[in-house]
Amino acid sequence: MSRPLKVAVAGLGTVGGGTVKLLQANAALLAERTGRPVVITAVADRDRRDRGLSLDTYRWFDDAVAMASDADADVVVELIGGAGGVALKVCEAAIAAGRHVVTANKALIAHHGMALAAAAEAKGLTLGYEAAVAGGIPIIKSLREGLVGNHARRVYGILNGTCNYILTQMRETGREFATVLAEAQALGYAEADPSFDVDGIDTAHKLAILASVAFGCTLDFDAVHIEGIRHVAAVDIAFAQELGYRIKLLGIATQTEAGIERRVHPCMVRLDTPIAQVDGVFNAVVIDGDFVDRVVHEGRGAGERPTASAVVADIADIARGRNVPTFGVPVATLHAAPAAPMSEHRGAFYVRLMVLDRPGVFADIAAILRDHDVSMEAVLQRGRAPGEPVPVVMTTHDTAEAAMVHSLVKIGELGSSAEPPRMIRIEPF
Repeated sequence: MSRPLKVAVAGLGTVGGGTVKLLQANAALLAERTGRPVVITAVADRDRRDRGLSLDTYRWFDDAVAMASDADADVVVELIGGAGGVALKVCEAAIAAGRHVVTANKALIAHHGMALAAAAEAKGLTLGYEAAVAGGIPIIKSLREGLVGNHARRVYGILNGTCNYILTQMRETGREFATVLAEAQALGYAEADPSFDVDGIDTAHKLAILASVAFGCTLDFDAVHIEGIRHVAAVDIAFAQELGYRIKLLGIATQTEAGIERRVHPCMVRLDTPIAQVDGVFNAVVIDGDFVDRVVHEGRGAGERPTASAVVADIADIARGRNVPTFGVPVATLHAAPAAPMSEHRGAFYVRLMVLDRPGVFADIAAILRDHDVSMEAVLQRGRAPGEPVPVVMTTHDTAEAAMVHSLVKIGELGSSAEPPRMIRIEPF
């Protein structure tokens, strides 16, 4: 058997602890499958508290950057987190010292992945990040290797388990967003500051990475249109169910004639689509390819064990001597694809208005839609309350995004609008 692959782990939080547990528990299995032992030689964390892990045989570093430079290791695993700071310095130091890097840090890859990949590739090193997107789902490996013979047309999915849990609970219980969010925080599914999750930023980090791998383009987080789920109300979920849809926060990247469209926002998807059935904290990613047609991946998108599984998958590839280009092709050959403007997106829309129940209101709304070339497909109204706000729900035929947005601005300016109009895009998957 070949010499051991030596691994140093930076960060002993949830994922770091899980990675240590997996490498210890399945050491014999990994050695059998990779042809060499995979052993931990060093760990780094500023907090030396007891984590219930057997760490006595490893060299301990309080300074993760020093560990990346000085540890007796072939691979440095960065599990500290954050888009820059110490996490970035750890990766840079490891590459400078000639060590492979594995990370679960989607923000780091989304913002610095191009530079890190270029530095790693220049030295013949691996930058592994399978765990950064969709947790235990092997989506990066699927795109780079399993579907290497396909032109991707579109990749989309549920990429944040916190949001999917919240939307699922809102549907099943009829409760509002704020109540379910508080419950998710109490259960540990949402952070004390949930902004990255519920405002769509976490999903956008992951989508930017997926788009680069799927389309061979430069990684461009700033090109992602981002909306979260704070504005989704229980009444929207109820109307969606009545119309035959479910609401999901999706990341969608599509190759269009105008460039690559990258967008994150709540979507209505038909009940009979596979992604509509993915509930709770689960993730799902769908790839449309020219030869494979449609491939659906579903699984746990976060948590100690699934994420550790993905981290170790990258370590195993290094142990086997496999070194696939970071984004499927060398960084120098990634093309700078233009970003398709969100204003040019076309699709159907769900619109909810809260308007005063009085004569002439709907005629005003219809006139605005007509003037902006927006064609209504269906209208729903429940109940009457003369002089009081009532919900009016419309769905539209395919419409230009810019026209829909401008229409809603004008409708919001009507004296009859009790609150800003709400819009959710309908996706024809």
